[in-house]
Amino acid sequence: MEYGPDDQVERDAPDAPFQQLAGILRARLKRGDWKTNRAIPGENALADEYGLSRPTVRRAIAALADEGLLYALSGRGTYVAEQKPEAPAPDA
Repeated sequence: MEYGPDDQVERDAPDAPFQQLAGILRARLKRGDWKTNRAIPGENALADEYGLSRPTVRRAIAALADEGLLYALSGRGTYVAEQKPEAPAPDA
């Protein structure tokens, strides 16, 4: 399911809360809310903003890190990874 940057996590949605949050954060990254190599808000701030537990936020961040969108620096926070430009479509 696609999520927009201004969506909220819904308890009765078919996707798990961490999946919803990952989609919302992905949309915010795409919109440019956070710049490359800059920290995103911490787990506590995101948990408060979206009304979720820290473990749920941590799972969403981990999913985005697995996709290469974020990276963590131990004791310093989570940062926006540099995005590689999409490869052009091959000529048909």
